[in-house]
Amino acid sequence: MSDIHDEAYGAEDGRKHAERATDERTFEALPPPHGRSFAQTWWGQAWLKALEDTALDNGQLKAGRRLARAGAVGAVSVRPGRITAVVKDRDGTPHRSDVLLQELSPEEWDRFLTMAIERAGHIAALLDRDMPPHLVEDSAAAGIELLPGIGDLEPECDCEAWDHCGHTTALCYQVARLLDQDPFVLLLMRGRGERELLDELHERSVARAEAPEPGEGAEDDAPEGVSAAQAYADGAILPPLPVLPGLPPEPGLPPTLDTEAEPAQGLDVAAVEFLAAQAAAEAHRLLADALTPGHEQHAIEEELTASEDAVRLAAADPGPAVQARLATASERGRDGLALAVQAWRYGGRAALRVLEEEWTPKDDSLARARAALEAAWEEGERPQLRAARNRWTVVGSDAQLRHGRDGRWWPYRKERGRWTPAGPAAHDPATALAMARGSE
Repeated sequence: MSDIHDEAYGAEDGRKHAERATDERTFEALPPPHGRSFAQTWWGQAWLKALEDTALDNGQLKAGRRLARAGAVGAVSVRPGRITAVVKDRDGTPHRSDVLLQELSPEEWDRFLTMAIERAGHIAALLDRDMPPHLVEDSAAAGIELLPGIGDLEPECDCEAWDHCGHTTALCYQVARLLDQDPFVLLLMRGRGERELLDELHERSVARAEAPEPGEGAEDDAPEGVSAAQAYADGAILPPLPVLPGLPPEPGLPPTLDTEAEPAQGLDVAAVEFLAAQAAAEAHRLLADALTPGHEQHAIEEELTASEDAVRLAAADPGPAVQARLATASERGRDGLALAVQAWRYGGRAALRVLEEEWTPKDDSLARARAALEAAWEEGERPQLRAARNRWTVVGSDAQLRHGRDGRWWPYRKERGRWTPAGPAAHDPATALAMARGSE
């Protein structure tokens, strides 16, 4: 009987091992990031830090970033312990590139799963495609390193480079974008696919809920109600909550003030109707933002000043009469308000502040800005820039870059003697400058 029991468990272990061996996900090639940084989340940035701390040649890091920005990384295959993609050189030559990452051992997975079922919030966060810092910290406390460290990303490429080459570096930069979208990609590299992981967690949760409590035995001593463990286990079979109403396709229409009754003396009916329509539009925008995934992680926006709100309203084309009143209220005048509206349409409050504020970056911000400028162009292709506080003007050109306090670059172009916003912000200064020079 013991042999049959062991054989059955051996077969089950073999089945799970076979499932893991064939567990693989393939992601289509991502489009070029066009000015965006490769990693937006803290765990994506931690992945890139492991790469950048490991690579011995900064030149290969730059080459990899250029290839990734150019869209040279093909479809990415992710499986336990390995990621693979075909990366093309600038001349189109393809190279098979792999990056290896150590899988967690069965004992480490056992500790991870035990820790995870004790922290229901960890799994809920993963299902929301988030990786909370506490998950990584609790895992480390259990002796499990989820995120890679120095030397953990081992490169293999048919270009036969002995260290990270431009191809494996480009692959890592692209994978950082995949990790941003889905942290289960990291867990698959560590050895467990999403479906298998969730199944194991469910099995352990049910077993834990069904296990007798210590000292349980006398029926009269049984506590009333349902234990938290049982309630959590039952959650997998309870019907889902009803779906929230969707976002209306457009803002609602405010009531009209066109009535037979005469308006009160001094009441501008057209202005009030305009303000009501803008209030509805702003409420629709705020609701759309609130329903965006990850919105709860963003800081609450500061309330607009009266001057900023005047620009927001003017950007909605209220008509000449209201426009004139807004120009006066904002103390900008007609031309100044028109320039502010142009900036607002490119980037709201942030763009308006870049238009109107001139500031001196601190040493560390200035160093990062100069490093971004140096990395944006090949040697010999970099334009000659003249710096004045947070503004870099292209020598001999009507193009300018303005550095925002959030690290983004804003394109400006001189028109009729005034520096004028020329497009939205970009994380990459070369992208912003291309917009600024678009009409040259």
